[in-house]
Amino acid sequence: MITIYTDGSSRGNPGPGGYGAIIFDEEQVREIGGREDRTTNNRMEMMATIVALENVPANSDVEIYADSEYVIKGITSWIKNWQINNWRTKDRKEVLNRDLWEKLLAVTKDKNVEWKKVAGHSGHSLNDRCDEIATGFADNIEVNLFKGSKQEYNMFHQ
Repeated sequence: MITIYTDGSSRGNPGPGGYGAIIFDEEQVREIGGREDRTTNNRMEMMATIVALENVPANSDVEIYADSEYVIKGITSWIKNWQINNWRTKDRKEVLNRDLWEKLLAVTKDKNVEWKKVAGHSGHSLNDRCDEIATGFADNIEVNLFKGSKQEYNMFHQ
């Protein structure tokens, strides 16, 4: 089982944004992040999930913890009707971020993904770390990303 925590951030909506994710496999932990100059919070939440899943092998069992209801409800519920309705909402408007929804669909196709909601800014250390990564990238400051063993990771965050 691979476990992923994700978060996104933007300074302004739109504005500079960042995303962060932590990927845990059986033995290793890897933090990832990235930045866009002009984006929205929802797009960064989605990018965190997409990029994390791109770093997971095909046919993996994955648990994703996200604080974004938009991402979780979008991929588990809303997307089916959007596709049926030619990427239109129930109000017949074009679905926002269609490009990223299509990417998210593509990266989940060959994985067994279980989506889990975590409360944002609630003192959950891994969600807080993802937020720290995302906001660091949004603010264009250097972020020290970890890659190594689970044991080393516990020491890295003490």
